[in-house]
Amino acid sequence: MDDVTPAPPAPPPSSVLFARGVIARLATWDTLRLAVQEGWGGPGALQKRTWLASVIVDAFEETVPTPDDQYVEEILVQVLADEFDTNLEDGSAEPVALDIVRIWDETRIGREELVLKFEAKAQSVRGQRAVAQEVAHADAEEWEDEDDEEGGSGMEEEEVPQLMEPRQRPEPEVDEDGFTMVKGKGKSHR
Repeated sequence: MDDVTPAPPAPPPSSVLFARGVIARLATWDTLRLAVQEGWGGPGALQKRTWLASVIVDAFEETVPTPDDQYVEEILVQVLADEFDTNLEDGSAEPVALDIVRIWDETRIGREELVLKFEAKAQSVRGQRAVAQEVAHADAEEWEDEDDEEGGSGMEEEEVPQLMEPRQRPEPEVDEDGFTMVKGKGKSHR
């Protein structure tokens, strides 16, 4: 008797296609590319990106109902925080999540165009350095909105205090003997 365990059955072609699409989409995500390139996830950053792809694929294959874009976005944000020490504030996880859901929908009906598009893009950025992009924060956007409404600079404009004219002192009264009269302050004199 042979003690050969049978190989697990091959995943369906749609699952393989979906996995390829997720891997390609993550490879084109500038924020994740930068995190991997700069080693924010430690020496195994590239493996963490592959692991993230498998987490997403497993979520779609095993979760009922099928994950939506918000669920995928939460996974992306959480993994970047936990595995790459990156607090994602640039909003870039949202379009990635939307694309992954689209890839899922397309591969379920046997369409591979979207996967091929992301694979081509991933191939074109391979070897290129990712560059950090400055992102306006929500606070800055709120200031810009206020600027538009008020026509100001975003900072509250306070009126600059004006210097007051020095109070004129009354000329001292001198009596007929040459003495200066002293007057009390504020209260009437009787």
